Amino acid sequence: MISGGRIILPYCPRVPQSSPFILSSRCAGLSTMAKLPRLPVPDLRKTLDRYLQSIQPFLREDEARGHSLFEASYKKRVQWVDDFEKGIGRLCQHKLHELDARSPHNWLDDNIWTNYAYLSWRVPLLINSNWWLTFINDPSIPESILRGDTKSGIEPWQVRRAACILHRVLDWRARMVNQHPDPDTTRTGVWLLTNTEKMFNTCRLPRAGADVLATRNPASDYAQDIMLMLHDFVYTVRVCEDDRTPLPVQTIEDRIRAVALDVIHRIESGESAVPVGVLTSDDRDRWAENYQYLLSLSPTNASTFRAINESIMALSLDHYTAMPWHYPTPTLPSSSQSSHASIPALDSDAEIHAHLHNTRSPPRARNRFFDKCLTLSLERNTRAGVMGEHAPVDALVPSIVFDYGVVAGIDFSAFSEPVPRPLGLEEARVSDSGKGWSRLDWVTDERIEAQIKEAEGRAQASINNSEAGIFEFGEYGADWISSVARLPPDAYTQLALQLAWYRSRGVLTATYETVLTRMFNAGRTECVRSASVEGLDFVQVAKGWGRGAECVAEGGQHEVEPRALHSLLQQAIRTQARRTREAAIGRGIDRHLLGLKLMLEEFPVDATTSTSSSDSPSKSGPTDPPQKRTHPLFADPLFSRSQEWKLSTSGLSAGDQFRGTGFGAGWEDGYGINYLIAPNRIKFCVESKFSSPLTSTNKFKQHIADALRDMQAICEAGELELKDKKKKSVDGADTRVQARL
Repeated sequence: MISGGRIILPYCPRVPQSSPFILSSRCAGLSTMAKLPRLPVPDLRKTLDRYLQSIQPFLREDEARGHSLFEASYKKRVQWVDDFEKGIGRLCQHKLHELDARSPHNWLDDNIWTNYAYLSWRVPLLINSNWWLTFINDPSIPESILRGDTKSGIEPWQVRRAACILHRVLDWRARMVNQHPDPDTTRTGVWLLTNTEKMFNTCRLPRAGADVLATRNPASDYAQDIMLMLHDFVYTVRVCEDDRTPLPVQTIEDRIRAVALDVIHRIESGESAVPVGVLTSDDRDRWAENYQYLLSLSPTNASTFRAINESIMALSLDHYTAMPWHYPTPTLPSSSQSSHASIPALDSDAEIHAHLHNTRSPPRARNRFFDKCLTLSLERNTRAGVMGEHAPVDALVPSIVFDYGVVAGIDFSAFSEPVPRPLGLEEARVSDSGKGWSRLDWVTDERIEAQIKEAEGRAQASINNSEAGIFEFGEYGADWISSVARLPPDAYTQLALQLAWYRSRGVLTATYETVLTRMFNAGRTECVRSASVEGLDFVQVAKGWGRGAECVAEGGQHEVEPRALHSLLQQAIRTQARRTREAAIGRGIDRHLLGLKLMLEEFPVDATTSTSSSDSPSKSGPTDPPQKRTHPLFADPLFSRSQEWKLSTSGLSAGDQFRGTGFGAGWEDGYGINYLIAPNRIKFCVESKFSSPLTSTNKFKQHIADALRDMQAICEAGELELKDKKKKSVDGADTRVQARL
């Protein structure tokens, strides 16, 4: 948001309002990073103890289902933990401290996390790894445009809104990177400054085995350009001065219009683009092979890749208004959209659904370059959104930047004509390419074209298999949770998701919640393990209560008083809130366990230090291939099970400027859930796979709604009982006083 010339960080559950981030005209530069402490290497024993706590609900549930007794199973894990701590674990911890000492920022983010979580993952970025945000419509645009049509082609209002959003984002970038040091800047401000820098002028580069991020080059010829895609043609457009000051928005609009006209000219001349960008949606090793082959074909391809990699960000203008479609027989937008007889009503579920799908996964993965860190996309009817590659930054940072980019809408005073003119070929010719924009060409052959066709098929299959939806719960939000229920909204929402899962599946699952470690130098994220003993106690009882009664297999509603459930809910939320605080201050366990495991693998298998116990869950045979060094702690199937994040969750800001957000489920039979907690509503964006018979986005949205309604009833009953007790206590005191009189 903007207020009095200052950029103010929007409300976010991860950025407490008690310490808002405000940038004045003099703001902290990157040199102030020294003010932030280093991310600590957590205490070994405390991490191991917290791990033991985190697996207890799984062992308890196993016992209840007739498997191993809790005490025996838990005792075995305690023995493995003690053996690790007293033996090889101490050496692993020492190696982490050594790694931290030689790291510029910290042991985790400099060396481990980005590579392990993102760059070495070989699945396609499409849906699986990239995140997406869809924006609300600009109310200043005529409704006749917003409603959309079945025509094909670039709409002048589409170009204008693209220029305005882009200009605001570039303005944010300039404000962030061109500021002077200010000793009063908050830690959140310093964190946001450094992460803003990471979003721009970079790209993920495919490599066999593990990708890399392009090195930023401030002196690059393309450092002040954006990459523009239209009909799969690729261009660069100069949008900033050399000092990163954005060009006037009118100039940016004129240049985008010129590119659109050039594309029209090329199409009318019979030219068609080779959609090389589709290859970025493919398996990473396959794309790495095709990437190297393209480089070998011609120096032209190397120049094009360089321009893409070093440009600020990408802008994709789609020549259609996307239509809703439904698996298993989706109706996909054709190049002309002529097959669609009608457009869904504005702001209907179908219309919002079409918007979300096109932002994160356009038909056949066309007109996108999924490796680019940021891609702003606009449809013909001006619907806009952004999709991003996850390795450089997490989605919270771009959500803040694009909140600023969208909130102001179109500034009509910045344009010579309030209503943009229809595109006309008389405005520009190919010879104008030297005036702030240029074509980027590809040299391809039959092999690449065949690879593109195959990649399109794989991409469309992945798109068809993805069931993503948005659910806005409007009955209450953060205000009621914090003021009436007197509970932390984020932890409350996590318990609602736990209850929804348990009612839908009847079994506990590992649950991942992202929390920021923004208080540390170059800190990024940590995992909160939301599954807990206290949470299990609550969901097991609440499963058959209220709207969940129908989920109880034996029928009927459990005879449980709301006040008893209220106590269980409070205990579960206290545990969740405590774990969240611990993770935020560098005391999480999963990143530390990952570091220890990787350090262990560096030791030779035949080292003299003992790494096994007589109760090891797995042993290697004499003919097995050489394995990495391990320990019963990590070889335990329960260790892996406790990290099967079938509920992968993350919260963003209140999301007033977003219709929806999201990311893909990490497991085929799980859910990826992004949620936005506002004062009077909670918005959930859920993704699952049609291929799993165990998941259904639509059904899970209903489970979430039921859980939230039941939890409200539980809290209201609990608060009412508390008031009654207080009243009885006061009445009793009055009676005793009167008796003495």
